[in-house]
Amino acid sequence: MKARVFATFAVVTAATPGFGQDRLNIYNWSDYIAEDTIEKFEAETGIDVTYDVYDSNEVLEAKLLAGSSGYDLVVPTSDFLRRQVQGGIYLPLDRSKIPNWDNLDPAMMEAAATYDEGNEHAVIYMWGTTGVGYNVDMVRERLGDDAPTDSFDLILNPEYAEKLADCGIAILDSQAEVIEPVLNYLGHDPHTQDPDLLEEAAAALETILPYVRYFHSSQYITDLANGEICAAMGWSGDVFIAADRAAEADNGVEIAYTIPKEGTVQWFDMMAIPADAPNPDAAHAFINFVLQPEIIADITNYVYYPNAVPASKEFIEAEIVDDPSIYPPQEVLDNLFPSGFLEPRTERILTRLWTRVRTGQ
Repeated sequence: MKARVFATFAVVTAATPGFGQDRLNIYNWSDYIAEDTIEKFEAETGIDVTYDVYDSNEVLEAKLLAGSSGYDLVVPTSDFLRRQVQGGIYLPLDRSKIPNWDNLDPAMMEAAATYDEGNEHAVIYMWGTTGVGYNVDMVRERLGDDAPTDSFDLILNPEYAEKLADCGIAILDSQAEVIEPVLNYLGHDPHTQDPDLLEEAAAALETILPYVRYFHSSQYITDLANGEICAAMGWSGDVFIAADRAAEADNGVEIAYTIPKEGTVQWFDMMAIPADAPNPDAAHAFINFVLQPEIIADITNYVYYPNAVPASKEFIEAEIVDDPSIYPPQEVLDNLFPSGFLEPRTERILTRLWTRVRTGQ
């Protein structure tokens, strides 16, 4: 894939980000925007941007719940967005200020409405899946040419996990992102609130615990790229970033990603405006800017995550838009499911189970 520089936008900010509609304060995931998107927006609009980054939904949520974050635009993942909308954290979007809304794929927005009824508070930035990233050569060496690389079996079946233990398995440190695919893999409703089935999913994870090197939601990117681990349950775009880094380093490591045949979570990272945003008009202007086909294609070309603007495909590199692991065919899309809503009681049970899995106690 096209070589690129992995730059984080280093921004020096004052204690309170700037006010006034000629300013925009964005808080987004690290390594998650094209290198020139901000520059192009500033040139087109005259709005000065302060761009800060985070690496977990929990960090973003803590900022938002504390209030007065000073940010005008944030990018929560869909399941976090859902409960934040219920908490009144976001402004309803004014679609009259987002004429490029019409560029969005109605089917994708309908799927995203699972998390935000009527798409009232947020719009899709990028989307992806939770699946399996793996080192092609290391897995083949240990499991042969018939390795179940198209399945969660590669990681969740102890028979295979044990054979990969020496080269290293990583699991996301995100209870819902892991438990729901495991429930589905076991043949259960991934959105079940049944404590017994949640216990079964936790027990299934515990059977592979001796073979898991760590639980982490970003370390696996670098470790896959460097050949430090050979398999990970991870997010699609992150695995493609690892593959690109390995190719750029020319270190002999080949990384692949698969959407498991059993089905998995389809998630959305959503652009939303905090209720106390100092510059909401500038935030609307940025959303509208990003929804231009060429602009959002630039971002997809950089981060290897698909977007929800169909007209952007003509501007996306062929090796990305033609890759079924990034832009899945309809039969694969039909096998994906959204993250479910957890009742408070279920969330407490899941937190306890996840702590047990994570600590092995």
